[in-house]
Amino acid sequence: MKDINVSVYLEKIKNGFVSYRKVIFVVFIILLYSALVFRINQLSSQAPTDDQISQKLSETKRPKIDQDSLDKIQKLQDESVSVQALFKEARDNPFSDE
Repeated sequence: MKDINVSVYLEKIKNGFVSYRKVIFVVFIILLYSALVFRINQLSSQAPTDDQISQKLSETKRPKIDQDSLDKIQKLQDESVSVQALFKEARDNPFSDE
């Protein structure tokens, strides 16, 4: 007798789900979207720690220019009048669009 009552109860539950399946689907999508937006907001507002910043800075390799190249550039700059004028103009107005 209990088996009959359980099967009737399960049939009512199944019919309830079938009749409200669109509503249940929409509510599920809204909950999923809300959880996704909440997680994105949580991750976007998170700042890196000082340890993470120092680790990334230590991993980056800074370019190095050898002294010979610097001497050559300095020599060319000293010898050329047009280059001296260009450097002077760039120092005086670094934001000019030329």
